[in-house]
Amino acid sequence: MSVIAYSCLFVVAASGNLIVFITLFRSRRIKSRVNTFIMHLSIADLIVAFIMLPLETGWHITVRWEAGDAACRILMFFRALGFYLSSFVLVTISLDRYFSIVHPMSLHDAERRGKIMLTLAWLLSAVASLPQGVIFHVENHPVFKWYTQCVTFNFFPTPKHELAYNLFNVITVYALPLLIITTSYSLILYKISKKAKQAKDDCLEFGSHKYRCHSYSLGKGIVSCARAGKIGKARIRTLKMTLVIVTVFVLCWTPYFFMAAWWWIDKQSAVNIDPKVQRGLFIFAVSNACIDPIVYGMFTTAFRREARKWRGWFKQRLNKMGLYTMTPNTAIEQENFK
Repeated sequence: MSVIAYSCLFVVAASGNLIVFITLFRSRRIKSRVNTFIMHLSIADLIVAFIMLPLETGWHITVRWEAGDAACRILMFFRALGFYLSSFVLVTISLDRYFSIVHPMSLHDAERRGKIMLTLAWLLSAVASLPQGVIFHVENHPVFKWYTQCVTFNFFPTPKHELAYNLFNVITVYALPLLIITTSYSLILYKISKKAKQAKDDCLEFGSHKYRCHSYSLGKGIVSCARAGKIGKARIRTLKMTLVIVTVFVLCWTPYFFMAAWWWIDKQSAVNIDPKVQRGLFIFAVSNACIDPIVYGMFTTAFRREARKWRGWFKQRLNKMGLYTMTPNTAIEQENFK
């Protein structure tokens, strides 16, 4: 059952995030920090899709580790890298939205800050993932020497050292990012509500002229209501998209990390939990990589347009192979695709 679940997740995560990456890469000339952040988030999800998911699928099929010690260490590093990078990029998105709305600055400064934060996200992700390549190694079964596994056994001198390392992972990949993200969006929502009230009061003060209104986003006092509304809608739409992406991350990963924390703190009681529940929570957490492209597609027409192109191309290939029956509607779609 786990093999089927991981295989389905691979298809959805790989195809969805590839489309997101291609869409954003093609439009990279359009200067948008959020698009750049989302592209890096899709890279993190692609690492999960092309390394972690096939790894888990193969591991469940073979049961034992058959790839050798070097592959064990390298794959465990990249396995952790995808999770860390996804979490840290979400932190950069939240901080960027916070500075953009609460402390706006010039475009040049904002671009420079965004590049610095992304660089730090990659560096910190790599540094935090490095211990995985040291801790994990191949061990032979003490009785059945032919049975090998990629594990952490016999690395930590005491159980307390192992607990400390596991808690460090929970804090760095989940708890601390969650605190930063929650604080950032709380301050953003407070700023928006405060400025909305201020804008409403200023509009009433200046009278009923429909083209005069206070705009906090431009910081120039009185501007046209039409122009201010347009800019406000664009920012709010971007804010909604990033907020949904962050919410999905929290909802997907929170149950798994609570289960993991329970296991590390009180293993004697946690061991009684059905292993199927534990596997299910991990699969649900990993499904985050599948949901991100869906969320992006909900808010972006370019993604939906690119997805339709790929769907048309895929149907063409299936039709040539005789695996797809063309209907009048699909014929029109393929003609448009050409």
